Amino acid sequence: MFAFIVAVLVVIAAYLFGTRTHSYWLNRGIKHDKPLPFFGTNARVLFGKKSITEVLAEAYWKYPNEKAVGLYFEHRPVLVLRDFDVIKRVLVTDFASYYTRGVLSQKEEIEPILRNLFFADGDLWRLLRQRMTPAFTSGKLKAMFPLIVERAEKLQLRALNAAAAGKPIDARDLMARYTTDFIGACGFGLDADSLNDEDSPFRQLGVKIFKPKPKAIITLMLKNLFPQTFKHFKFFGQVEEEINAIVRHILTQRNYEPSGRNDFIDLLLECRKKGLMVMESLEKKQADGTPAKVSMELDEALIAAQVFVFFAAGFETSSSATSYTLHQLAFNPEVQKKAQDDVDRVLQKYNNKLSYDAIKEMTYLECVFKEGMRMFPSLGYLMRECAAPRAEIPELGITVNNGVKLAVPIQALQNDPQYFDSPKEFRPERFAEGNAGANKFDYLPFGAGPRACIGERLGLMQSLAGLAAVLARFTVKPAPASQRWPAVDPRGGIVQVVKDGIPLIFQERNRKTN
Repeated sequence: MFAFIVAVLVVIAAYLFGTRTHSYWLNRGIKHDKPLPFFGTNARVLFGKKSITEVLAEAYWKYPNEKAVGLYFEHRPVLVLRDFDVIKRVLVTDFASYYTRGVLSQKEEIEPILRNLFFADGDLWRLLRQRMTPAFTSGKLKAMFPLIVERAEKLQLRALNAAAAGKPIDARDLMARYTTDFIGACGFGLDADSLNDEDSPFRQLGVKIFKPKPKAIITLMLKNLFPQTFKHFKFFGQVEEEINAIVRHILTQRNYEPSGRNDFIDLLLECRKKGLMVMESLEKKQADGTPAKVSMELDEALIAAQVFVFFAAGFETSSSATSYTLHQLAFNPEVQKKAQDDVDRVLQKYNNKLSYDAIKEMTYLECVFKEGMRMFPSLGYLMRECAAPRAEIPELGITVNNGVKLAVPIQALQNDPQYFDSPKEFRPERFAEGNAGANKFDYLPFGAGPRACIGERLGLMQSLAGLAAVLARFTVKPAPASQRWPAVDPRGGIVQVVKDGIPLIFQERNRKTN
């Protein structure tokens, strides 16, 4: 009998522990689905059945009359934002209360490789952002462009060989190889050569980052469910070792001094030469209530972390966006013809050579790419976390506590017919000058506010160059295996991934008749 009573008490205690926060939205009058003990409303994400983007979009569509919807990522309350005023408040107006991205489950013990501009929060984020912003000026980007041209030409050759063989090409893999080569050159000053080498180490590194092994997935699940217990476990352990080895080798070769290559490591070394990063703290106050001063050195470990996110974010987001844009062009030949005309017109002016200035003039192609990102943004959602002890959201009549997450469901917003008429139609003219909507918070592929993507212009530049290189030489058409609306891989993480690739036919153009 005693053993039975103990067992019952253990079960009750476990249930209470697993549901300890699950009345949060009920107490605030926020509509929400009933959460499960321990898993909340996030079980399908944890077990690889749905992506976070899909779960957030479901909540968005399920409660169309609400300004916000409640979810639970395990024990953590998550507020899905549906109202532009609330979105603006979180991303911009009250940024001081929501500067934390809220992606990491553990704040005290962060993997060294994740101490980068994307994942970092608080003072570390602010110090890095302040120091690195000058590295993304127009002048710096223009100096990088010759590296793009070389990779764009290799992209054309790889597609040409496949087209000559009459075989469909996985546009997702093709564009990933192009962006991997560009990031290898611009980030590391190395020739990744993944467009020629099927087993390029850099391409394999990209696969390891975005297709983790079961052990890593289990590690991530445990860190989410029990953050304190598993805080020392590393999700990117193997990747961290490889990145550190590459960066250490390059820094040693350059004697820890800028080399004049104009790549990302050079820019970081220039940042390092400026000395300590110093600024007013977001998180710490002096006795009189004024912000304390904080400082940090951009050491080798921090440099490696920034290179990691530059590589990961740079190749994966652009390859996802460009390949999906090509997919839409294949199914919309009249739009593709207009895009090719735009590319041909500009290239003719520039002696058929890609250049920084030529890309800037391909205005219709830019509209095409923006429409592709509207339909399928690489980042399907934005996440923030309340950093203040309590923060009021007057539009909802509630306050949220420190640690509560707030999600902006970009995929759903950008495909809502309230804001984009006939959202399944691929209409680049939506983004022509004078046609853009009045509300800038319905289109957020690069985020908004102080934490908007620092590499937006670089991503746009390399993506447009890749698209221009393809469209100048080829017409893309659906392959026999092409699906009109490709399914999303539910195991994709922050970046959306199409399941089973994007097979397309690349048909070489006759420029005289096309």
